[in-house]
Amino acid sequence: MATIQEVTRPPHRLDDVPGWFPVLDQLLFDWFLSRQETAGTRGDLLEVGVYMGKSAIFIGRHRQPGEKYTVCDLFEGDAPDDANRAESSKSYSALTRRAFEENYLSFHDELPRVLQGPSSVVPEEVEPRSCRFVHIDASHLYEHVHGDIGAAHDVLLPDGIVVLDDFRSEHTPGVSIAAWEAVLNRGLNPVCLSTQKLYGTWGDPEPVRDELIAMVQERSDCHLSIQDAAGHRIIRLKSKGMPAPSFPLSRHAEEAARTTSTASEPAPAPVPTPAPATTPAPATAARPARPAPRRGIRARRLAVDLLPPVVTRAIRNARSARN
Repeated sequence: MATIQEVTRPPHRLDDVPGWFPVLDQLLFDWFLSRQETAGTRGDLLEVGVYMGKSAIFIGRHRQPGEKYTVCDLFEGDAPDDANRAESSKSYSALTRRAFEENYLSFHDELPRVLQGPSSVVPEEVEPRSCRFVHIDASHLYEHVHGDIGAAHDVLLPDGIVVLDDFRSEHTPGVSIAAWEAVLNRGLNPVCLSTQKLYGTWGDPEPVRDELIAMVQERSDCHLSIQDAAGHRIIRLKSKGMPAPSFPLSRHAEEAARTTSTASEPAPAPVPTPAPATTPAPATAARPARPAPRRGIRARRLAVDLLPPVVTRAIRNARSARN
């Protein structure tokens, strides 16, 4: 389980979100909600007390088209009384609405309807007989839990499921008293108990109990025991190395994977630039070499130029006569 101090980056996995949501309860949430959907049950979803959003994120995956999803928490708001104020300061001083919303939007495209205030606002804001699933994980004080259970009774459909957190922890006796009081005096039928939570309904518990027992008996990673107490058949479940149900990674993990994939791709090999084509220069026609004059001709020409003019004319006239 991640804590606030350990979280230094946006959550990549559901387990990165701070909070208390054991694997067995993840399995049971998924089973109860999926069973309703398979049976065609339609109804809204409600969580009272969200902390950093771990279970709220999980529930949000089961919101069907047309269904409303509401969450309620004080966040950093004022508590309604001194006892609740002291409880919030001690256990939830780091909780802010912004932290919850950022965690939720890491896994979903839109937020649920958020009620910031004490859980006493729920009856005014959530329609009676509108919900199929309610998770109560807010104050541990008896008076507040008593009121939250009453609100759950009013907003649930006849066969809806309510989940009460911390019903038997040593530091939450107020929750224990309110939970078992609801079973003994207020008509709540327990369906099963996990290590942390009581699952119940104000409807007929037998069909869902039978189906749950059949599901668990097919698993080797869940211990099952059944007891009778005060006229109730109570199913007790305990994990035996149970793996967590599969849950999608957050958008931050997807973005990191894309970035890593892009960075690890080898750079494309450079395309060699072809050398520019060279056009051979046109060949220049070679001039025929002038034949060198013969030595005898040069000597005669020189002699003619040096003789007296009378002799030179006689030689030239004789040469013309020969030609």
